[in-house]
Amino acid sequence: MQEIKCPNCGELFHIDASKYEQIVQQVRTIEFNTELSNREKSISKQKDLEWEQKYRQLRFEKDDRIKDLELQLSNSETDKQLAVSETERKKDEQLQKALDEKNTALQEKMLTIKELEAQLSNSETDKKLAVSEAVREKESEITELKTAMSEKQKQFEITLKAKDETIGQYRDFKARLSTKMIGESLEQHCLDQFNTFRAVAFPNAYFEKDNDARSGSKGDFIFRESSPSGIEFISIMFEMKNEADTTATKHKNEDFFQKLDKDRREKQCEYAVLVSMLEPDSELYNNGIVDVSHRYEKMYVIRPQFFIPILSLLRNAARNTLDVRQELQEARHQQVDIENFQSNLNDFKEKFSRNFKLASQKFNAAIDEIDKAIARLNKVKEELLSSENQLRLANDKAEDLSIKKLAKNAPSLLQAYAAQESASPDKQKKSGANAPHETFASAAGAVPAASRETPSAACTPAEPPAAEIRESSAGTADDK
Repeated sequence: MQEIKCPNCGELFHIDASKYEQIVQQVRTIEFNTELSNREKSISKQKDLEWEQKYRQLRFEKDDRIKDLELQLSNSETDKQLAVSETERKKDEQLQKALDEKNTALQEKMLTIKELEAQLSNSETDKKLAVSEAVREKESEITELKTAMSEKQKQFEITLKAKDETIGQYRDFKARLSTKMIGESLEQHCLDQFNTFRAVAFPNAYFEKDNDARSGSKGDFIFRESSPSGIEFISIMFEMKNEADTTATKHKNEDFFQKLDKDRREKQCEYAVLVSMLEPDSELYNNGIVDVSHRYEKMYVIRPQFFIPILSLLRNAARNTLDVRQELQEARHQQVDIENFQSNLNDFKEKFSRNFKLASQKFNAAIDEIDKAIARLNKVKEELLSSENQLRLANDKAEDLSIKKLAKNAPSLLQAYAAQESASPDKQKKSGANAPHETFASAAGAVPAASRETPSAACTPAEPPAAEIRESSAGTADDK
């Protein structure tokens, strides 16, 4: 006999062993079912949380890996292929591992269920139904988990496939690009970066393409900035170089140093910067800003991500020297003023000396012309004096002219003249100086006819007397 105390009234009941065993078994079955249900719920929640965490971790790892692969794609095609294959291998391993863990967990659950079923083998039919219901629920939950897992795996595969397609598109894009388009894409990238910070950091700066190719070569971009007073304190020549991954002939950064330095000097820039994607595996150029001033003055090599940093660094360093540059500019202006004054003075001296020489030459030429004019006037004077002497000699000869001298070779005229003279002596005395002319006329009128009829005898010239020849010679000597 067993005693049972009522929890409400405290009264003791006496029951036999069989009924007591039934009551105990009933209580034990209820507690066992409750504990089983609680354990199943806790195991299900724990597994769900573990699978959710593993899925999130796998998704984050895949996204990070895909991002790393996209970044590595611009550096090396071989690395990309290896990374993709490695990612796929790890993905398969992780998926297989996850499936193995899921299968292990399922096996553990099945073992647990089997153990529970073994414990419930001696229970009543309702217990078996409850256990079978619980098993069916767990199986349905497991089926749902498997379905969700398969859907998530399919979604992950779709995402990975899309990423692979994107990587393939990038590969095809870079394969279709020409060398010029690749270089221009880098130039456009740097220009976009500069325009992003222009309004904030470089509002008064000049940054344009170098289109001056008169010397046979040109750079890509020129950066200049001046102070508000117009003093230029920084100038940089930029050269952008890039090439496709499949290019047969790989260039080095050193191949462009000499041309960049030449362009910098011809365009009168202070610094030269090579923005390069060449030699992607070089640790020297991948570390950051590389100073190559030991080979070419004020030259740097950078990757595109250091474009804005080096521009700000050089610009701020040069801006600190603005006061010194301004003082130097003022000193140069003063020197230029002195040189301009000296040049103006020398120019005035040269012009004054030239005008003085020209005036002196004109003065000497005028003196020479005056001397020549005086000489010509003296010559004219001498000619006038000589003509006066000739006129005097001619007057003397005219005054010495007489009828006798004219008619000395004409006897008839002499006779007529003698007759006329004897006929009118008084008239001859009164006539004076005019007598020769009148006598000559009267003598001509008194020439007898016989004399006029024989003109040949009268007109025949006769030899002049010796005295007349001597007089004529004396007159000629006077003329000379």
